[in-house]
Amino acid sequence: MTEAAHAVAMTPQAIAAALVDARRHAQALPDYPGPLPTSLRDGYAIQDAGMAHRGDRVAGWKVGRIWPPLDTRFGSDRLAGPIFSDRVITADAASNTEMPIFTGGFGAVEAEFVFRLGAVPPSQTRFSLSETSELIASVHVGIEIASSPLAAINDLGPPIIVSDFGNNNGLIVGPAIADWQDAAIDSWPIAVAIDGVEVGTGVSGDFPDGTLGSVRFLLELLAARGIAAPEGMLVSTGAITGVHNIVAGQTASFDFGGRAALRCQIIRAVPDIA
Repeated sequence: MTEAAHAVAMTPQAIAAALVDARRHAQALPDYPGPLPTSLRDGYAIQDAGMAHRGDRVAGWKVGRIWPPLDTRFGSDRLAGPIFSDRVITADAASNTEMPIFTGGFGAVEAEFVFRLGAVPPSQTRFSLSETSELIASVHVGIEIASSPLAAINDLGPPIIVSDFGNNNGLIVGPAIADWQDAAIDSWPIAVAIDGVEVGTGVSGDFPDGTLGSVRFLLELLAARGIAAPEGMLVSTGAITGVHNIVAGQTASFDFGGRAALRCQIIRAVPDIA
């Protein structure tokens, strides 16, 4: 390969195309398909190219944590990735929803609170927590499916996670929480079990500024990137009990403080190509 051809192959568009095509073919990637992005800006550039290459409607966004000391290194304590409309499923406590992960890649489940936005002022770029609260139409319990064709994605760091859609492969949106403003959801004790064995507990109040802090982060990030936040957009606000590795064939169950419950059955991703 000539030097010019090599440079073309290493563009954000080429890397994004390789990541998206691996997802479409449900094929694991042994290595990252190009030079590793070294900044969040670089990661989001690849993410933008990936959204264009995939070409489907974004129904919402996942927000994930960047833990110390990496938060200082990258200048942010959170990151975000798109959730596509064909990867969003509505469920209730009686459902055992099937959700796919990439065999040979990374697969995990996360307990989440999912915020549905009302109308967001299109010209606003900064938000207080109280302003953010006023923009929420409803809050739901939910499950994020974290999966990537790249098994080592979380080990490679935040810019790599960002570049592959934030390591998201789906969202289950459960029942709405009645009177969520007065329900003190950030203090609810959440528990996750896999095949009946508890694997994690936590409260979303451990997030910086709680769940509303995640929504505020996303609104400001999207504004800075020139991406609209349409009415009805979903925000999956972060893994409350941690990121729990899972494989196809296993079942995960989620207890939201005894007030709501969800389940999902993990299946093997299959090619999604015409």
